[in-house]
Amino acid sequence: MPASQPRSRARDRNNVLNRAEFLSLNQPLKGNQESRGSGRKQSSQAGAAGAQNSNPKERRQSQQLPEEDCMQLNPSFKGIAFNSLLAIDICMSKRLGVCANRASSWGGARSMINLLGITGHGIPWIAGTLICLVKSSTLAGQEVLMNLLLALLLDIMIVAGLQKLAKRKGPYDVNPGLLDYLTMDTYAFPAGHASRAAMLSKFFLNHLVLAIPLRILLVLWALCVGFSRVMIGRHHITDVLSGFVFGYLQFRLVELIWMSSNTCQMLISIW
Repeated sequence: MPASQPRSRARDRNNVLNRAEFLSLNQPLKGNQESRGSGRKQSSQAGAAGAQNSNPKERRQSQQLPEEDCMQLNPSFKGIAFNSLLAIDICMSKRLGVCANRASSWGGARSMINLLGITGHGIPWIAGTLICLVKSSTLAGQEVLMNLLLALLLDIMIVAGLQKLAKRKGPYDVNPGLLDYLTMDTYAFPAGHASRAAMLSKFFLNHLVLAIPLRILLVLWALCVGFSRVMIGRHHITDVLSGFVFGYLQFRLVELIWMSSNTCQMLISIW
């Protein structure tokens, strides 16, 4: 027994796992635990002090960020409906753009569709109205022509202003023509040709005595001019429909500010 005790002590000394540095890996010392606990407390206190000293604007932003993320991840029903209708509008407009370029399915009819669009352009109508006004010799005819000229000028200014505000591009990358640049009709929303065609057709239906076949042809002309802009790839379907609405509203505006015969004669004499 006395000889075995020195042997066991020698074994314990030679055992590497019994050293202090290896024991501290599995069983940390109390001093280390206390130092770590105090370090955590100090870091938490420093973080709390930093949060107290931080700017209140940063607090508000940090509180608002999760809400903004939630709004982006969970959009409203109106946003989903609007984006869905917009996607349908773009898809249908691209499908109906059969004359957008020469390689399209109806590329051979592109020149004819362009000619139909020129019949709804503002410059030819303004030039024709001025020529008729010079040749007119009746007071009633001059009154109607002067108000028609006012309606055409208002149409160009209103559509150009709305297009500058919206700045919507067309479904295809189609460059505007020279006449489009002259009337500042360079964007898609609303369609200037559609608004002008709707305004002119309503104006003629109200102030000219026309037979029923001519009235039907006038309405069909306005519809064909509007949707020819979709076929050529310059406008979306909603651009054309909104153009029809704005054209009708412009007609109502001209009716409200209708110039009398005396006013028209005064302006003609000045001119």
